Amino acid sequence: MFYHRWRNVKNMNLCYNGLHIWEKDVRRAMKPENKGLDETLFAYIVKSVSATPFYDLLGIELREIAPGHVKIAVKAEKKHTNPIGLLHGGLIMSLADAAMGNAIRSLGLKGVTVDCSTSFPGSGKVGSTIIAEGSVLRAGKQMIFAESRVFCDEKLIGHTKATFFNVGAVEL
Repeated sequence: MFYHRWRNVKNMNLCYNGLHIWEKDVRRAMKPENKGLDETLFAYIVKSVSATPFYDLLGIELREIAPGHVKIAVKAEKKHTNPIGLLHGGLIMSLADAAMGNAIRSLGLKGVTVDCSTSFPGSGKVGSTIIAEGSVLRAGKQMIFAESRVFCDEKLIGHTKATFFNVGAVEL
């Protein structure tokens, strides 16, 4: 009989002998790439993304952060499909919004979505990794303009343009 003793270490279920980690926690343990962000701001964004319950529900992982640009990903699962078996548009829109919102925070700002428009030129499939890239187009005193492109197997499946209200600087 093969027996393991499991313990919870900072939200990670590790096998007693340290050889096994749940897949969900491997996703969380992967550190995103910092492409030119201040280390304090980078750590703040990484920590806040990992502590966001909605991101955890969807399975969002942060891949890279640069000033005004963020790349996130999710492994498409059956739970992400609509009644006809395609990836739900809400997943694609949520990924786009998360990528744009975190791109805004990479500039040291906080923004809330005011308006959002998404086009779906294609569809994704279960088992694929869905990548969303968010970029800030212009950050003004009151309004911030951003866009996101969502890809499945390098094919564009979502394009979003959004306006955010600038609610101030992030508190580090």
